[in-house]
Amino acid sequence: MDALVLIIAFFVFVFIGAPIAYAMGMAALFGAFWIGIPHEAVMIKVSDGIAKFSLLAIPFFVLAGAIMAEGGMARRLVAFANVLVGFVRGGLALVNIVASTFFAGISGSSVADTSSIGSVLIPQMVKEGYPRIFAVNVTISGSLQAILIPPSHNMVIYSMAAGGGISVASLFLGGVLPGLLLGLALSIYVLIVSYREGYPKGKPVAFGEAVKITVEAMWGLGTMIIILGGILTGVFTATESAAVACMYSFLVTMLVYKDYKWRDLPLLLHRVVKTVSMVMILIAFASAFGYIVALMQVPAKVTAFFLTLSDNKYVILFMINIMLLILGCLMDMAPLILICTPILLPIINKLGVDPVHFGIIMIVNLGIGLLTPPVGSVLFVGCAIGKVTIEQVTRSIWPFYIVMFVVLMLVTYLPAITLWLPGLAR
Repeated sequence: MDALVLIIAFFVFVFIGAPIAYAMGMAALFGAFWIGIPHEAVMIKVSDGIAKFSLLAIPFFVLAGAIMAEGGMARRLVAFANVLVGFVRGGLALVNIVASTFFAGISGSSVADTSSIGSVLIPQMVKEGYPRIFAVNVTISGSLQAILIPPSHNMVIYSMAAGGGISVASLFLGGVLPGLLLGLALSIYVLIVSYREGYPKGKPVAFGEAVKITVEAMWGLGTMIIILGGILTGVFTATESAAVACMYSFLVTMLVYKDYKWRDLPLLLHRVVKTVSMVMILIAFASAFGYIVALMQVPAKVTAFFLTLSDNKYVILFMINIMLLILGCLMDMAPLILICTPILLPIINKLGVDPVHFGIIMIVNLGIGLLTPPVGSVLFVGCAIGKVTIEQVTRSIWPFYIVMFVVLMLVTYLPAITLWLPGLAR
């Protein structure tokens, strides 16, 4: 009964139009009143929720991604991807996915990926003869790599929601191969469609121009080397790598590329502060919500419920996948990570599933939700850039959903895809 009251309170606040963060905070206060907990305890949990050193990685990664996204990096990565794969049939569609793979290692955000890569490539693909809806579908599907390939601030949020006991560095490394697997699977599908439909074949880039493009792109790709290389060698932690990546991206953008104007920096910083503020408020109130959830013994009850359905971990993992896919259609990614992690993690521990592995499973699931209506933020951005309706895209994107679901199943049932790289770093 206690848990039902908390859930009803949360959805009542959501339905009357309260932002998700405030809905969680108000539901936590209502739940505390229901079970007789002083409201002061809830407010202490709100402040404790963001008083964690590891959370410093979020503003640094968001700032680094914003600087590189607006500083000409997207255009250079598209040019570099074109050097690598643009000469094959359907090359421009393949360039879209490969450029997203590279940009994922810089932005950590699917929305930023879609905005940056899409604004360059969607008009170009349409001009070359690709259907506009296909161009949008390729762009938004490829951008899902950004939440898997580090730096992904959603992995920092998952680590925090799990109690801080899961290494952010391990999550970063665990997301690399699933992200690349997704990019490979989408590339294969795009090539098949391109050959079947007879989409145009690109022209090889002249050697001299290719060298110039590669050198320019390497400056930006150095951000990936700093983050992964620093973590793998133990030179710095994930949080420290975020700060170093932020400084590096600033120097490359302002002193090497010189595409961004100094006078535009205050506006960029203002947008970053707004984004980080929303994330931190969400984390703070989610911490209080999770505290009440724990007091009501919701995780134990949910664990018992799943175990009554089956004692086979593969069956339970499949049911959790389906549940997360449905929830991902109804709510944004960050709040779902904060709500579901403390509830589902006891089930995962009971089944003997590695929490790093489960973190990547959850992120893939909820990432697919970013491409689905009614709250798919990446879907909305892609439709706006591509100048198509959501209805047009959702009618034609289902083959991409199938590819992503196959990757999800591989990541779920082949733990080595996720755990091999973290195992090497231990």
